[in-house]
Amino acid sequence: MTNHEWYKQAQYGMMVHWGLYSLLAGEWKGKRTPGIGEWIQSYFAIKNEEYSRLAKIFNPIYFNAEEWVLFAKNCGMKYIVITSKHHDGFALFKSEADKFNVVDATPFGRDIIGELAEACYKHGLKLGLYYSQELDWHHPDGGGYTNSGGCSGVSWHNSWDYGMSAEGKDFTRCFEEKIKPQIKEILTKYGELCLVWFDTPHTISTEQSFEIFNMVKQYQPNCLINSRLGNGAYDYVSLHDNEIPEKFEPNSATGSLNDLGGFKPSPYGLYETPATLNDTWGYKYFDHNWKSPEKVLELKNHLNSMGVNYLLNVGPDGLGRIPSISQDILLKVAEKL
Repeated sequence: MTNHEWYKQAQYGMMVHWGLYSLLAGEWKGKRTPGIGEWIQSYFAIKNEEYSRLAKIFNPIYFNAEEWVLFAKNCGMKYIVITSKHHDGFALFKSEADKFNVVDATPFGRDIIGELAEACYKHGLKLGLYYSQELDWHHPDGGGYTNSGGCSGVSWHNSWDYGMSAEGKDFTRCFEEKIKPQIKEILTKYGELCLVWFDTPHTISTEQSFEIFNMVKQYQPNCLINSRLGNGAYDYVSLHDNEIPEKFEPNSATGSLNDLGGFKPSPYGLYETPATLNDTWGYKYFDHNWKSPEKVLELKNHLNSMGVNYLLNVGPDGLGRIPSISQDILLKVAEKL
């Protein structure tokens, strides 16, 4: 079976948003963010000098890779996609390209991606890795500075440390110094990946998108790439966050290939909706707007009936625990599968 065929049959996966932002749980100095938890640094314009101190207390003693993998399997999910590096620039893997990572910068000192990879292979679950290939708030030349549109924080790029103006910024420096080396690391250190999940293309050029695409295929020819790499370099289409189309209209695309939402041409007929159980991806202790198991099952069945995979997110807390209510909902869904 090819990876395209496997993905078509998989239908259901678990996404995991986890990082330093999980420690804050949606609150900064007594103020709650109304936005999504993983964007809290941008929403409150937290300087890197201060945000980086979170790494010194990141010690998720309850993290257990096997428990996460077995939980996903028990929920009927066929693959896991975890944030190896989100927009804050912090990596959940050992990186030689940047010491702002879980092994070098935290007291925890363990390679989370490595442990998850081992658990996935042991228990027969496919592993995919999310990697933010453009936005990187820890690097002065991180992308997003060409987009002045709305986002979940004060700006797409780190304007609070490095200024709002694009003058003097060059994404190519970030791309060469950090993005490419780290993508090579995740492709070569953790065995076979079913997919790499990229996000938010704004500043990245067509040449850079295809350079990443070709790098993935060089090191992992069977690894799938989602449409958010940008500029038409992809194997399958990720619809917008929580996008639930009423009907399947693959030929209805009218916008840019870099639009986050909507149908785009899919070379292998593969589509996916990434979705949340409440209103956030990263952990927020006060977000209780949970979908019921019945609603989750309804959405899953609707999407799957159109040939669209349902990639459903959990946001573990800063100690490495998947919230109990998330577990309860997903296990109740599994009873009906």
